[in-house]
Amino acid sequence: MAETNFVDYVKLFCASGNGGAGSVHLLRAKYVPKGGPDGGDGGRGGHIILRVNPQLWTLIHLKFRKHIRAGHGEPGRGKLAHGADGEDQIVEVPAGTVVRRAEDGELITELTQPSEEYVLCRGGKGGLGNNHFKSATRQTPRYAQPGENGQEDWFILELKLLADVGLVGFPNAGKSTLLATLSAARPKIADYPFTTLVPQLGIVSLPDNRSFVMADIPGIIEGAHEGKGLGLRFLRHIERNSMLLFMVPADSPDITAEYRVLLAELRKFKPELIDKQRMLAVTKADLLDEQEEKSLRRRLPRSVPVLLISSITGKNIPQLKELIWNTLWNQ
Repeated sequence: MAETNFVDYVKLFCASGNGGAGSVHLLRAKYVPKGGPDGGDGGRGGHIILRVNPQLWTLIHLKFRKHIRAGHGEPGRGKLAHGADGEDQIVEVPAGTVVRRAEDGELITELTQPSEEYVLCRGGKGGLGNNHFKSATRQTPRYAQPGENGQEDWFILELKLLADVGLVGFPNAGKSTLLATLSAARPKIADYPFTTLVPQLGIVSLPDNRSFVMADIPGIIEGAHEGKGLGLRFLRHIERNSMLLFMVPADSPDITAEYRVLLAELRKFKPELIDKQRMLAVTKADLLDEQEEKSLRRRLPRSVPVLLISSITGKNIPQLKELIWNTLWNQ
């Protein structure tokens, strides 16, 4: 997924269609000089409908589409002719889209299932024609209902990536390298902070036709929950991951302290993230000799499963994949 094509936040103005007016009409025919009311009903205004398209991974197609309007219903006509309904507007979104009202941030809906639909703005009802208002004492009513107005408002659409495993770590922890090693994803990799500027997804394959989806979340720094670094922009993507793989390089001055800082950032952003299954991968283990590795193991955290890995040499990579699989499906 090209970085310039990844958009996970858009603000849209949506307006459904107005209902058509009911018709005021009296039947007039050659042999029916005083026909009764035969005004038809107005058509319904068009809806604004959100629909999940599983082929979409970004909101880029909505970035420059700021205003979305559905069609108005047509008015009713004589001979009880019903006005045509307004054209609905179908807005396709990727799975994981969260919709909020722009004015107050109120959560409206979350769309997570393929082909799931949600009527964001409902079209106005069409008005009733004068045929509905006839009675024994009012045989020729000369009035009908107007159509109802549609709904309109500003909305915010946010994307939270759906993945089985989220990679969490400071910049240069080796997340992109691991994703490239495990999957066909080809994220940008370089030896400087914030190389990855957008989340990356990859499908990790295992024997026996097993697989899981892994997401590389751009590097967190201390204070990310307050908006520092890439901050809040990408922390929300972690919310939809089934489990979290924390990554700390072997050359870190204090692996346990770094892991705790990452954990604290997630807790401050959203406390329930700490309830997710998690593991710790110590990357760049190829930099360690046997003696250094033994010394390092004595200083690793005991509260979480830990594996020393190297994406360069492949050390413990098969074991990591199996451990992730077993954690995902034996929760």
